[in-house]
Amino acid sequence: MQDFIFESRTRIVFGRGTENRVGEETARFAKRVLLHHSGGHVVSSGLLDLVKERLAEAGVGWVELSGVKPNPRLSLVRTGIELCRRERIDFILAVGGGSVIDSAKGIAVGLPYQGDVWDFYDAKLAPQTAARVATVLTIPATGSEASNSSVLTNEDGPWKRGLNAECLRPVFSILDPELTFSLPPYQTACGIADMLAHIMERYFTAVPHVELTDRLCEAAMKTIVRNARPVMEDGDDYDARAELMWAATLAHNDLLGTGRAGDWASHRIEHELSALYDIAHGAGLAAVFPAWIEYNLDRDVRRFARFASEVWGVDGAEYDPEQAAREGVARLKAFYRAIGLPASLEEADVPLDRVREMAERAVVKGPLGSFRKLAASDVEAILRIAARPRA
Repeated sequence: MQDFIFESRTRIVFGRGTENRVGEETARFAKRVLLHHSGGHVVSSGLLDLVKERLAEAGVGWVELSGVKPNPRLSLVRTGIELCRRERIDFILAVGGGSVIDSAKGIAVGLPYQGDVWDFYDAKLAPQTAARVATVLTIPATGSEASNSSVLTNEDGPWKRGLNAECLRPVFSILDPELTFSLPPYQTACGIADMLAHIMERYFTAVPHVELTDRLCEAAMKTIVRNARPVMEDGDDYDARAELMWAATLAHNDLLGTGRAGDWASHRIEHELSALYDIAHGAGLAAVFPAWIEYNLDRDVRRFARFASEVWGVDGAEYDPEQAAREGVARLKAFYRAIGLPASLEEADVPLDRVREMAERAVVKGPLGSFRKLAASDVEAILRIAARPRA
């Protein structure tokens, strides 16, 4: 186990009707906020009006900025920074899913900085401070409601880049599983793939003697798999929705990665897919991650066999770990397909004419991963495995 410092400052307010507490929670930090959202469902469902009512009751004013898209855009973040400066606002309340929260974090980190906020995402320097962010979560997926992460897409390129900094963790997040009842099945499935991937990025580590977090990761993955199908069959299943919502938060608040070295190559590869083709992040991960596992089987076949055994119930891992590991990959793909996701690039309708370009773009800042360092040739090989048609 590696040495580590674990800190998670986000106050989680979880349960039915907790969105009604947004006013009192916000008033602890600010009297005027940027209310950031995507428009669409948060408006038509009445949630945004409720949030405004509760803010007004608590004496909190707001300036509104909508228009967040999936794979959130740098241009809107720049607009938000200028708006906050003009209105002298230093608290951003995000109402929505991971894209809205990531956009809010981009505004927050760019607000006190005199240069271009993209400098942080392009790894030119590390932020030391940011405006405060809070969230009312509507989509369990990215874990951004309690993470130190934000991902933005720069339309000039296009480039999709992630930023990790402790100053980005929200000060509070409101999680009501009932707010997810109306999510379309495909969006629910993409969220499931994302939260599962966040755990797998941490689980597949080269660091030895991590028994406790191995078991925590396995328990979280099994919980996600077990509750995925009930949610896909009945979107109003509160108990299953609650399990998934909390699992998504724990998958990315860094608890499951303590003492471990995460890999994150699959995420970096997927960023090229969604940057170039604007596909849903979870759908891209469903195509990439099984291919990454298959490519890396020889690196530590027993770890992949354990994944197959503990998460997917594959027998015989101790006698024939390679066969068990390959069966685990097959069951992972079958799971994705069962919840309506692609398990290959072909199934995701991603063209294959830019595979080499995507591989080179993925490593422009250097080799990927820690489980195994990946050069452009390795990334290309993984993408070509991911491109295989369904067997």
